[in-house]
Amino acid sequence: MMIATVEPDTVKIIQKQTPRSLYDQSYNWLTQHGPGIILGIVILIVGLWAISLLSKWLHRGMQKRNIDASLKPFLLSLTITSLRILLVLGVMQIVGIEMTMFATIIGGMTVALGLALSGTLQNFASGVLILLLKPFRVGDNIVAQGQEGTVTAIQLFFTIVTTYDNRTVIVPNSKLSNEIIINISHVGSRRLDIELKFGYGMDFEQIKTILNKAIDDSKDCLKSPERSIGISSLESDGYKVQVNVWVAAHGFKDSKLKLQEAIMRDLKGAGIKLPGMT
Repeated sequence: MMIATVEPDTVKIIQKQTPRSLYDQSYNWLTQHGPGIILGIVILIVGLWAISLLSKWLHRGMQKRNIDASLKPFLLSLTITSLRILLVLGVMQIVGIEMTMFATIIGGMTVALGLALSGTLQNFASGVLILLLKPFRVGDNIVAQGQEGTVTAIQLFFTIVTTYDNRTVIVPNSKLSNEIIINISHVGSRRLDIELKFGYGMDFEQIKTILNKAIDDSKDCLKSPERSIGISSLESDGYKVQVNVWVAAHGFKDSKLKLQEAIMRDLKGAGIKLPGMT
């Protein structure tokens, strides 16, 4: 077996060349990448300063436009965070850092999160649309998902509705953005319909006078639009009278109860009986 030997002079030459070689490599690396690193640092500092100014400008603009208080911090945070991420990615490209691995990792995480949080993200997107388009506001009376009540809060993922019997209903925003919503207080007034049945022996004009008086005495009935009182149908054992009056949307059920009570009292006081009354 042969053993290779290295002459002492050769070892001295390698030792002399190694520091010089490292110096040359470092110098070449700095020469090649140094300007990009310096440029990247400058762009990062200037970019962060510009984003800070933009944040203040957006905040003032949102206040002037009266954007919903629930949506304002979210939009501001989303915009600023997105700009900072784009700035960092741009600086990494300028410095010379390869983005292939990062892009693969981010893409995989995005797909996984999208599949895991698909329902949540749908509620989130629907909440943003509701806050922007405003099909209803806090304080409106709505009918949605078989529930009728007053909107007490609109969050990014769900809306809280308090029913008239004081139940708290939490409705996912995706249900409110993809299905029919009835906003019963948007206009400000609602039509109250009451139907009564009388025998043919009862004089309609007398009944109409009593009904008009009950409506006039009511503090809840509006003068405009005009009321309507008429015979809605004729049947073998009597006729039906339809009463249509307008009341404020808020407190609709209370107005209905009070008016029906007043009508019953006035009819009974005038000696007019409804079927079944004794």
